[in-house]
Amino acid sequence: MPKRLMHASAALLLCLLLPWPAPAALSPDIQKALESGQFVYISSTRKDGSLSRPAEIWYMYHDGAVYVGTRPNSWRVRRIKAGRPDAKIAVGKVDGPSFTATGSLPNDPAMQELLLKEYAKKYPQGWETHEQSFRQGFKDGSRVLVKYVPKS
Repeated sequence: MPKRLMHASAALLLCLLLPWPAPAALSPDIQKALESGQFVYISSTRKDGSLSRPAEIWYMYHDGAVYVGTRPNSWRVRRIKAGRPDAKIAVGKVDGPSFTATGSLPNDPAMQELLLKEYAKKYPQGWETHEQSFRQGFKDGSRVLVKYVPKS
């Protein structure tokens, strides 16, 4: 077996055997707040490293991550695309329990659908007004999914 192939095989085997890094664990208080809260307040990272003013937004908490549906020209999305994905997320109110997270823009239609179903349950009054714009937005690209994973 050629030496290069042996090294590649060994590297692949090592990757398969090593555990995947798990998302950072949130405190029980923050998890409880995320499971029962109505809003999160996201402060994204500016060019100078400071945090933006917190923006209130609907969210879904799923498998240890916070998901939001937002416009692709929002500051949170523009900053992720510019390589500044870190954010502070406060739960329930601006000065509520908070954590730092790393944002990403997954193209995941199944997760978008789950988010829409969760929003329908979690925000029944507002959902009637906003459902069509969210659904159409995910279809035509005028909305994107943002995933925030807690930092360790």
